[in-house]
Amino acid sequence: MPTASEHHNTTIGLTTAQAHTQLAADGPNEVAPSTRRSVWRRLIDMLHQPMFALLVTASLLYMVLGDLTEGLTLSVFVLAVLGLSFYQEGQSEAAIEALRQLTQAQARVLRDGQAQWIPARDVVAGDCLLLSEGDRVAADGWLLQANNLQIDESLLTGESVAVDKNPVASHPGIDQTELSTPASRMHGGTFVVRGNGQVQVTATGRRSQIGQIGMALDQVREADTPLQQQTARLVRVLASLVGVLCVVMVLILGWRTGQWMNALLSGIALAMAILPEEYSVVLTLFPAMGARRLTREGVLTRHINAIETLGAINVLCTDKTGTLTQNRMTVTALAIPHIASPPAPGDILQWRAPASSAATTVLPSASTTLSEAFHPLIEHAILASAPTPFDPMEAAFHTMGQNHLHASQSVLSKGELVQTYGLSPSLKAMSHVWQFAPEDPRVVSAKGAPEAIMDLCHLMPEVRQHWLTCVAQMAAQGLRVLAVAHSRFEGQSYPDNPHDFDFVWLGLIGLTDPLRPEIPQAVADCQSAGIQVIVITGDFPATAQEIARQAGLPEGQTLTGDELEGLSDAALGKRLRHVTVCARISPHQKLRIVQALQTQGRVVGMTGDGVNDAPALKAAHVGIAMGARGTDVAREAADLVLVDDNFASIVRGIRLGRRIFGNLQKSMQYIFAIHIPIAGMALLPMLMGWPALMLPLHVALLELVIDPTCAIAFENEPADPEVMQQPPRDSQTALFSTKQIAWAAGQGLCVLFCVGLSIVVTPALWECLANTPMGVVFNLPLTPWSEEHIRSMALITLITGNGVLVLSSRQLNPRARPGITRSVINASASSESFWPPANWTAPVFVTLAMGLLAMSIHWPWLAEPMQLAPLSGLAWSMALIWGIVFWPLMLALAKCTQPSSIK
Repeated sequence: MPTASEHHNTTIGLTTAQAHTQLAADGPNEVAPSTRRSVWRRLIDMLHQPMFALLVTASLLYMVLGDLTEGLTLSVFVLAVLGLSFYQEGQSEAAIEALRQLTQAQARVLRDGQAQWIPARDVVAGDCLLLSEGDRVAADGWLLQANNLQIDESLLTGESVAVDKNPVASHPGIDQTELSTPASRMHGGTFVVRGNGQVQVTATGRRSQIGQIGMALDQVREADTPLQQQTARLVRVLASLVGVLCVVMVLILGWRTGQWMNALLSGIALAMAILPEEYSVVLTLFPAMGARRLTREGVLTRHINAIETLGAINVLCTDKTGTLTQNRMTVTALAIPHIASPPAPGDILQWRAPASSAATTVLPSASTTLSEAFHPLIEHAILASAPTPFDPMEAAFHTMGQNHLHASQSVLSKGELVQTYGLSPSLKAMSHVWQFAPEDPRVVSAKGAPEAIMDLCHLMPEVRQHWLTCVAQMAAQGLRVLAVAHSRFEGQSYPDNPHDFDFVWLGLIGLTDPLRPEIPQAVADCQSAGIQVIVITGDFPATAQEIARQAGLPEGQTLTGDELEGLSDAALGKRLRHVTVCARISPHQKLRIVQALQTQGRVVGMTGDGVNDAPALKAAHVGIAMGARGTDVAREAADLVLVDDNFASIVRGIRLGRRIFGNLQKSMQYIFAIHIPIAGMALLPMLMGWPALMLPLHVALLELVIDPTCAIAFENEPADPEVMQQPPRDSQTALFSTKQIAWAAGQGLCVLFCVGLSIVVTPALWECLANTPMGVVFNLPLTPWSEEHIRSMALITLITGNGVLVLSSRQLNPRARPGITRSVINASASSESFWPPANWTAPVFVTLAMGLLAMSIHWPWLAEPMQLAPLSGLAWSMALIWGIVFWPLMLALAKCTQPSSIK
């Protein structure tokens, strides 16, 4: 490991070769590396599931009974079901792993003398970390340089108050471990609240303090979502029912027939028929694949559980700059005081722009010359900005200077930044102190909100009012308005507060940030979807109102930060129902807005990018951080990260969230429905004293049909065209309402009824036809139907009814009308709504299921162990017809259940 002296106060950091060597020696900078489960671990976990335990038990029982062929056949089916489930689970884990790689933390380091971004897991001992406000500290180390640096160490200490940090003393030849103090030690996992600094890394991964105490985020098990809890309760109820029914079935059959092993096989078949093992598959696969789909829309998912809530959002709080607008700022208007020569003491200056009676003047193009009267305004706006601008607003000031301050640019570049005063909740202004020559007074430049700069300049009330009028005029044009001031300072002891400087007002700068072209349509989608959009910004109210108008937001009230402070929580919640714009809002006030909305029962989505936005992002039902301009703190607190910081991406994410939940609900209702006829075929013969129709082999065959259908086919289902014309779902309602359960049960009973008709009516009808001239024409045999023939008929009807159920359930719209599908009725008149071409997987799986069944019936190697018999073409046709009868039965059920809502 590099020693302290080798990297003390380094300015170039490590070389790439040194970093690679160190990474190979120490390993990745991870507390608990998140590794995917091995193949064997996944297999073992899967074999612990009840369904596979029942399948294996049934295979062993067949072999114990001497039915080696049936036992081996069932074993093949077990392997097929296992392989299919293994593949689907692998897809889920691959999707989650891909998201983990996309959302891993980044760190800015010096390598080869250049600042560069690298994955935080690649940081090594000896690296020089470059930290700025909002960053997460990637590893332990010593602080080499700092500028007003404050660190949030609550992850380690539990203290919520940020800690001031100071650089370690520099004494060549003395080990820094002897000189370091708590104020100079940095710890991985903490966050930069304010300022910036450089850190020499001394420990990474498990060698760091957070690694030693085992506080890895990957070790924390997230609580089950409401959807998972509801499903678990449903499965527990069904499992209890299964246990009772199986015991009763085994006892009755064993007592009636004396064949206890066969009775046990029938009991296992009943348990397999009723247990909805597919629920765990879809609850894992849908959110994981949905998160992957969100990634394609420019939305990274940090917490998979947010997928469940995304579609339920009914109020969306969004930033203005960069989210609604393009974040490409350009200086387009300037306002300066009228130049008097010189004003008499006590005189009030008359404010106007040169050659114009208006307070603003349109900015000349880069090819024209800007009047020297405007030069101080631009110069001090640049000096009050970061020397290397990152913020688009500050970049616009620098661009303005490059185009119009050619003579003074060289002078500005010779200065040294000696002191900074950052933005704070009490003062929305930034001040920089510059030293240009040792003998000259220091230059102080300030920029910020016009009200804040007016306070710094102590403007007279009438002058203040005049400039506020100018601000309102500029803001009404949709401009972002900032004020600029300057001062001089002599001495070495800088004041603690910028108010102690004697600032002189310079004027106003108006910046244009055009609206993103796709925003009006996105806002219109929110309106039709019943989602209230609230623009929250620190800008002047008139600016935000103009942007809201351009975006197409409905006219509503505007709430300012000062007004918010005077409202109680209850009053704020009621007021927000009618608010469209929240202006002059401080980051800490966002949390009050979120909490006030939540007390009204609203499901809140909140965007944010700064350090102080983190509490609001964490408190919101869905926190949405900015990927391009957001801080690490905001991203850590959020559920979703916007890659392009675009509001339209949020709306696309909500649309996709509604699609994911809607498809999940369709799939789970399908699972509930299809298990009813399967369970009925296993249970009714026992009650009626008939031979068993459903054996474990048949349930295993049906699992090969149901598993890919409920997962892959329904997951690929496109969104309902009207998904954004429906109100948000109630997140507090149960997964299955009473009507939805009744509808799914009704579907399942209709399929079971069709199977009953097939096995009861078909033999009788066949016998009648055989004694007629038609029987002679078709050469219908008069021999009675065997148990194998009836079982084949039943399975054909069941698989056909399953296909109709799949194709109709795809169009289920439970949120528009719980339990009843709108297009179920329309599909009878429109083949397109019954078989939409957008999702080819459902028809393919239905076709494959019929092919698999045909092979099982007509291939002797499968037909014999499965106790099936080949059927004639006429028998096949009759079985298919009984399955298709399910469709008009379901239409009749829909009309009888809710006739008033059918369109």
